[in-house]
Amino acid sequence: MPDGTHTTAPLNPIKFKDPFVTAKGDVRASVPLTKLETLWFNTGSLCNIECVRCYMDSSPKKDDLAYLRRDDVRLFLDEIQSTNLPTSEIGFTGGEPFMNPDFISIVDDTLSRGFQVLILTNAMKPLWHKRQDLIDLKDRHGPNSLTLRISMDHFTPDLHEQERGENSWAPMAKGVKWLHENGFHITIAGRTLWHEDEAKCRHGYQALFDHWGLKLDAFDPARLVLFPEMDEDHDVPEITTACWDILGVRPDAQMCATSRMVVLRKGEQASTVTPCTLLPYDPAFDLGDSLSKAQGAVQLNHPHCAKFCVLGGASCSS
Repeated sequence: MPDGTHTTAPLNPIKFKDPFVTAKGDVRASVPLTKLETLWFNTGSLCNIECVRCYMDSSPKKDDLAYLRRDDVRLFLDEIQSTNLPTSEIGFTGGEPFMNPDFISIVDDTLSRGFQVLILTNAMKPLWHKRQDLIDLKDRHGPNSLTLRISMDHFTPDLHEQERGENSWAPMAKGVKWLHENGFHITIAGRTLWHEDEAKCRHGYQALFDHWGLKLDAFDPARLVLFPEMDEDHDVPEITTACWDILGVRPDAQMCATSRMVVLRKGEQASTVTPCTLLPYDPAFDLGDSLSKAQGAVQLNHPHCAKFCVLGGASCSS
Protein backbone atom coordinates (compact mmCIF):
# COMPACT_ATOMS: atom_id res chain seq x y z
CA MET A 1 0.00 0.00 0.00
CA PRO A 2 1.44 3.42 -0.89
CA ASP A 3 2.54 5.49 2.09
CA GLY A 4 1.66 8.90 0.68
CA THR A 5 5.26 9.87 -0.08
CA HIS A 6 5.57 11.84 -3.29
CA THR A 7 8.39 14.08 -4.41
CA THR A 8 7.48 17.32 -6.16
CA ALA A 9 9.63 20.28 -7.11
CA PRO A 10 9.16 23.42 -4.99
CA LEU A 11 7.10 26.26 -6.41
CA ASN A 12 9.10 28.67 -8.52
CA PRO A 13 9.04 31.90 -6.48
CA ILE A 14 8.54 34.10 -9.55
CA LYS A 15 5.19 32.49 -10.34
CA PHE A 16 1.75 33.79 -9.28
CA LYS A 17 2.93 37.33 -8.58
CA ASP A 18 1.05 39.47 -11.10
CA PRO A 19 -2.72 38.89 -11.29
CA PHE A 20 -2.80 39.62 -15.02
CA VAL A 21 0.52 38.31 -16.39
CA THR A 22 2.36 35.03 -15.77
CA ALA A 23 6.06 34.73 -14.96
CA LYS A 24 6.69 34.06 -18.66
CA GLY A 25 4.86 37.22 -19.68
CA ASP A 26 1.72 35.52 -20.99
CA VAL A 27 -1.79 36.76 -20.29
CA ARG A 28 -3.07 35.02 -17.18
CA ALA A 29 -6.39 33.23 -17.53
CA SER A 30 -9.44 34.52 -15.71
CA VAL A 31 -12.91 33.13 -15.07
CA PRO A 32 -16.03 35.30 -15.33
CA LEU A 33 -19.00 34.59 -13.10
CA THR A 34 -21.64 33.11 -15.39
CA LYS A 35 -24.31 32.73 -12.71
CA LEU A 36 -24.19 32.28 -8.97
CA GLU A 37 -25.53 28.75 -8.53
CA THR A 38 -23.80 27.90 -5.23
CA LEU A 39 -23.01 30.20 -2.33
CA TRP A 40 -20.66 28.80 0.28
CA PHE A 41 -20.31 29.92 3.87
CA ASN A 42 -17.19 29.11 5.85
CA THR A 43 -18.61 28.67 9.34
CA GLY A 44 -15.19 29.19 10.99
CA SER A 45 -11.72 27.67 10.73
CA LEU A 46 -11.77 25.84 14.08
CA CYS A 47 -11.94 22.07 13.81
CA ASN A 48 -11.99 19.22 16.32
CA ILE A 49 -9.03 17.53 14.59
CA GLU A 50 -5.90 18.60 12.73
CA CYS A 51 -5.24 16.83 9.44
CA VAL A 52 -1.74 16.52 8.03
CA ARG A 53 -2.71 18.15 4.72
CA CYS A 54 -5.87 20.12 5.43
CA TYR A 55 -7.15 22.09 2.43
CA MET A 56 -8.30 24.86 4.78
CA ASP A 57 -5.42 24.72 7.26
CA SER A 58 -7.97 24.12 10.03
CA SER A 59 -7.21 22.83 13.52
CA PRO A 60 -8.44 23.05 17.13
CA LYS A 61 -6.39 26.26 17.47
CA LYS A 62 -6.78 27.84 14.02
CA ASP A 63 -9.28 30.67 14.52
CA ASP A 64 -8.21 33.01 11.70
CA LEU A 65 -11.77 32.67 10.41
CA ALA A 66 -14.27 33.52 13.13
CA TYR A 67 -17.56 31.73 13.61
CA LEU A 68 -20.12 33.11 11.16
CA ARG A 69 -23.16 34.46 12.95
CA ARG A 70 -26.77 33.79 12.07
CA ASP A 71 -27.27 37.41 11.01
CA ASP A 72 -24.20 37.24 8.74
CA VAL A 73 -25.79 34.43 6.77
CA ARG A 74 -29.25 36.00 6.72
CA LEU A 75 -27.79 39.13 5.12
CA PHE A 76 -26.61 37.18 2.08
CA LEU A 77 -29.71 34.99 1.85
CA ASP A 78 -31.73 38.20 1.82
CA GLU A 79 -29.58 39.57 -0.99
CA ILE A 80 -30.03 36.43 -3.08
CA GLN A 81 -33.79 36.70 -2.82
CA SER A 82 -34.10 40.48 -3.16
CA THR A 83 -31.95 40.55 -6.31
CA ASN A 84 -33.34 37.32 -7.79
CA LEU A 85 -29.99 35.60 -8.10
CA PRO A 86 -30.21 32.07 -9.58
CA THR A 87 -28.70 30.50 -6.45
CA SER A 88 -30.20 27.12 -5.63
CA GLU A 89 -27.53 25.57 -3.40
CA ILE A 90 -26.04 26.82 -0.14
CA GLY A 91 -22.88 25.05 1.03
CA PHE A 92 -21.31 25.06 4.48
CA THR A 93 -17.71 24.23 5.19
CA GLY A 94 -15.12 24.95 7.87
CA GLY A 95 -13.29 23.97 9.98
CA GLU A 96 -15.97 21.70 11.28
CA PRO A 97 -19.36 23.39 10.78
CA PHE A 98 -21.04 21.60 13.69
CA MET A 99 -18.70 23.38 16.12
CA ASN A 100 -20.28 26.75 15.25
CA PRO A 101 -22.83 27.55 18.02
CA ASP A 102 -25.23 29.17 15.51
CA PHE A 103 -24.97 26.41 12.95
CA ILE A 104 -28.24 24.54 13.47
CA SER A 105 -30.19 27.82 13.40
CA ILE A 106 -28.31 28.86 10.27
CA VAL A 107 -29.18 25.61 8.50
CA ASP A 108 -32.80 25.89 9.64
CA ASP A 109 -33.03 29.43 8.23
CA THR A 110 -31.49 28.31 4.94
CA LEU A 111 -33.76 25.30 4.49
CA SER A 112 -36.80 27.41 5.41
CA ARG A 113 -36.11 29.60 2.37
CA GLY A 114 -36.19 26.64 0.02
CA PHE A 115 -32.48 26.26 -0.73
CA GLN A 116 -30.71 22.94 -1.18
CA VAL A 117 -28.11 22.64 1.60
CA LEU A 118 -24.76 20.86 1.40
CA ILE A 119 -22.73 20.43 4.60
CA LEU A 120 -19.08 19.32 4.58
CA THR A 121 -18.32 17.52 7.85
CA ASN A 122 -16.01 14.93 9.37
CA ALA A 123 -19.08 13.30 11.03
CA MET A 124 -17.28 13.03 14.35
CA LYS A 125 -18.16 14.24 17.86
CA PRO A 126 -19.42 17.76 16.97
CA LEU A 127 -22.01 16.21 14.64
CA TRP A 128 -22.73 13.36 17.06
CA HIS A 129 -23.73 15.88 19.73
CA LYS A 130 -26.25 17.42 17.30
CA ARG A 131 -28.11 14.23 16.40
CA GLN A 132 -31.48 15.36 17.74
CA ASP A 133 -31.11 18.73 16.06
CA LEU A 134 -30.44 16.97 12.76
CA ILE A 135 -33.47 14.72 13.20
CA ASP A 136 -35.58 17.81 13.89
CA LEU A 137 -34.26 19.53 10.75
CA LYS A 138 -35.07 16.49 8.64
CA ASP A 139 -38.55 16.21 10.15
CA ARG A 140 -39.28 19.90 9.48
CA HIS A 141 -37.83 20.16 6.00
CA GLY A 142 -37.83 16.63 4.60
CA PRO A 143 -34.92 14.34 3.72
CA ASN A 144 -34.26 15.59 0.19
CA SER A 145 -33.10 19.17 0.71
CA LEU A 146 -30.15 18.42 3.01
CA THR A 147 -26.97 16.59 1.97
CA LEU A 148 -24.06 15.82 4.26
CA ARG A 149 -20.71 15.15 2.59
CA ILE A 150 -18.47 13.21 4.96
CA SER A 151 -14.69 13.36 4.74
CA MET A 152 -13.40 9.80 4.56
CA ASP A 153 -9.86 10.21 3.28
CA HIS A 154 -9.32 6.53 2.52
CA PHE A 155 -11.33 3.33 2.63
CA THR A 156 -8.91 1.77 5.10
CA PRO A 157 -8.61 2.87 8.75
CA ASP A 158 -4.81 3.04 8.66
CA LEU A 159 -4.51 5.48 5.77
CA HIS A 160 -7.51 7.52 6.90
CA GLU A 161 -5.83 7.94 10.28
CA GLN A 162 -2.46 8.61 8.65
CA GLU A 163 -4.04 11.83 7.39
CA ARG A 164 -6.57 12.60 10.15
CA GLY A 165 -4.87 11.35 13.24
CA GLU A 166 -5.08 8.43 15.64
CA ASN A 167 -8.57 7.33 16.71
CA SER A 168 -10.29 9.36 13.96
CA TRP A 169 -11.74 6.37 12.06
CA ALA A 170 -14.16 4.89 14.59
CA PRO A 171 -16.03 8.16 15.41
CA MET A 172 -16.35 8.95 11.70
CA ALA A 173 -17.64 5.45 10.94
CA LYS A 174 -20.18 5.69 13.76
CA GLY A 175 -21.41 9.04 12.44
CA VAL A 176 -21.72 7.78 8.86
CA LYS A 177 -23.69 4.71 9.92
CA TRP A 178 -26.01 6.78 12.12
CA LEU A 179 -26.73 9.24 9.32
CA HIS A 180 -27.50 6.42 6.90
CA GLU A 181 -29.67 4.51 9.37
CA ASN A 182 -31.69 7.66 10.07
CA GLY A 183 -32.45 8.41 6.44
CA PHE A 184 -30.10 11.32 5.73
CA HIS A 185 -28.79 11.89 2.23
CA ILE A 186 -25.02 11.42 2.47
CA THR A 187 -22.08 11.50 0.11
CA ILE A 188 -18.42 10.76 0.73
CA ALA A 189 -15.31 12.84 -0.01
CA GLY A 190 -12.07 10.91 -0.47
CA ARG A 191 -8.51 11.98 -1.18
CA THR A 192 -6.09 10.96 -3.91
CA LEU A 193 -2.91 11.72 -1.99
CA TRP A 194 -1.79 8.06 -2.16
CA HIS A 195 -1.72 8.19 -5.98
CA GLU A 196 -3.78 5.04 -6.36
CA ASP A 197 -5.50 3.97 -9.55
CA GLU A 198 -8.97 5.56 -9.45
CA ALA A 199 -10.81 2.37 -10.39
CA LYS A 200 -9.03 0.42 -7.65
CA CYS A 201 -9.77 3.22 -5.21
CA ARG A 202 -13.49 3.23 -6.05
CA HIS A 203 -13.63 -0.56 -5.75
CA GLY A 204 -12.10 -0.22 -2.29
CA TYR A 205 -14.71 2.29 -1.18
CA GLN A 206 -17.50 0.19 -2.68
CA ALA A 207 -16.38 -2.85 -0.72
CA LEU A 208 -16.46 -0.77 2.46
CA PHE A 209 -19.89 0.70 1.66
CA ASP A 210 -21.26 -2.80 1.02
CA HIS A 211 -19.72 -4.09 4.26
CA TRP A 212 -21.36 -1.27 6.20
CA GLY A 213 -24.69 -1.71 4.41
CA LEU A 214 -24.62 1.76 2.85
CA LYS A 215 -26.66 2.31 -0.28
CA LEU A 216 -23.90 4.30 -1.97
CA ASP A 217 -22.49 3.83 -5.45
CA ALA A 218 -18.75 4.48 -5.25
CA PHE A 219 -18.59 4.72 -9.05
CA ASP A 220 -20.98 7.67 -9.09
CA PRO A 221 -18.79 10.81 -8.89
CA ALA A 222 -21.64 12.64 -7.15
CA ARG A 223 -21.77 10.08 -4.32
CA LEU A 224 -18.01 9.57 -3.93
CA VAL A 225 -15.97 12.68 -4.70
CA LEU A 226 -12.22 12.10 -5.01
CA PHE A 227 -10.39 15.38 -4.53
CA PRO A 228 -6.95 16.08 -6.04
CA GLU A 229 -4.15 16.98 -3.70
CA MET A 230 -2.87 20.52 -3.30
CA ASP A 231 0.20 22.11 -1.82
CA GLU A 232 0.79 25.75 -2.65
CA ASP A 233 4.52 25.25 -2.02
CA HIS A 234 4.80 22.67 -4.82
CA ASP A 235 5.39 23.67 -8.41
CA VAL A 236 2.44 23.84 -10.77
CA PRO A 237 1.98 25.49 -14.18
CA GLU A 238 0.40 28.91 -14.38
CA ILE A 239 -2.81 28.97 -16.39
CA THR A 240 -2.81 31.28 -19.42
CA THR A 241 -5.60 32.20 -21.81
CA ALA A 242 -4.09 29.74 -24.30
CA CYS A 243 -4.47 26.87 -21.82
CA TRP A 244 -8.22 26.62 -22.32
CA ASP A 245 -7.73 25.30 -25.88
CA ILE A 246 -4.53 23.40 -25.10
CA LEU A 247 -6.13 21.51 -22.21
CA GLY A 248 -9.60 21.28 -23.71
CA VAL A 249 -11.05 22.90 -20.58
CA ARG A 250 -13.71 25.63 -20.44
CA PRO A 251 -13.65 28.68 -18.16
CA ASP A 252 -17.34 28.21 -17.37
CA ALA A 253 -16.60 24.72 -16.01
CA GLN A 254 -14.47 26.11 -13.18
CA MET A 255 -15.82 26.38 -9.64
CA CYS A 256 -15.54 30.18 -9.53
CA ALA A 257 -17.74 30.50 -12.63
CA THR A 258 -20.78 29.49 -10.60
CA SER A 259 -19.89 29.92 -6.92
CA ARG A 260 -18.65 32.30 -4.24
CA MET A 261 -17.83 31.91 -0.54
CA VAL A 262 -18.48 34.12 2.48
CA VAL A 263 -15.94 34.32 5.33
CA LEU A 264 -15.67 36.31 8.55
CA ARG A 265 -12.05 36.96 9.40
CA LYS A 266 -10.95 37.20 13.01
CA GLY A 267 -11.14 40.78 14.29
CA GLU A 268 -13.35 42.03 11.45
CA GLN A 269 -16.92 43.19 11.98
CA ALA A 270 -18.26 42.41 8.52
CA SER A 271 -17.99 39.27 6.40
CA THR A 272 -16.24 39.18 3.03
CA VAL A 273 -16.96 37.40 -0.25
CA THR A 274 -14.18 35.32 -1.81
CA PRO A 275 -14.15 33.42 -5.13
CA CYS A 276 -14.34 29.88 -3.79
CA THR A 277 -13.85 27.50 -0.87
CA LEU A 278 -10.09 27.25 -1.38
CA LEU A 279 -9.01 30.87 -0.93
CA PRO A 280 -10.42 32.11 2.40
CA TYR A 281 -7.32 33.76 3.82
CA ASP A 282 -5.68 35.69 0.97
CA PRO A 283 -6.93 39.31 0.90
CA ALA A 284 -5.83 39.57 -2.74
CA PHE A 285 -8.92 37.51 -3.57
CA ASP A 286 -11.41 39.58 -1.56
CA LEU A 287 -14.35 40.54 -3.78
CA GLY A 288 -16.28 42.85 -1.46
CA ASP A 289 -18.86 42.68 1.30
CA SER A 290 -21.86 41.81 -0.88
CA LEU A 291 -22.73 39.47 -3.72
CA SER A 292 -23.41 42.39 -6.03
CA LYS A 293 -19.80 43.51 -5.58
CA ALA A 294 -18.49 40.01 -6.20
CA GLN A 295 -19.73 39.66 -9.78
CA GLY A 296 -16.39 40.30 -11.50
CA ALA A 297 -14.01 37.85 -13.12
CA VAL A 298 -11.49 35.95 -11.00
CA GLN A 299 -7.84 36.03 -12.04
CA LEU A 300 -6.35 32.53 -11.66
CA ASN A 301 -3.38 33.82 -9.71
CA HIS A 302 -2.93 31.02 -7.18
CA PRO A 303 -1.49 27.48 -7.31
CA HIS A 304 -4.83 26.07 -6.10
CA CYS A 305 -6.56 27.51 -9.19
CA ALA A 306 -4.27 25.44 -11.38
CA LYS A 307 -3.85 22.26 -9.35
CA PHE A 308 -7.35 21.73 -7.94
CA CYS A 309 -9.64 23.30 -10.52
CA VAL A 310 -8.16 23.62 -14.00
CA LEU A 311 -5.80 20.63 -13.97
CA GLY A 312 -7.58 18.62 -11.28
CA GLY A 313 -11.07 19.17 -12.67
CA ALA A 314 -12.51 19.36 -9.16
CA SER A 315 -15.31 21.36 -7.61
CA CYS A 316 -16.60 21.50 -4.05
CA SER A 317 -20.21 21.98 -5.15
CA SER A 318 -22.54 19.02 -5.47
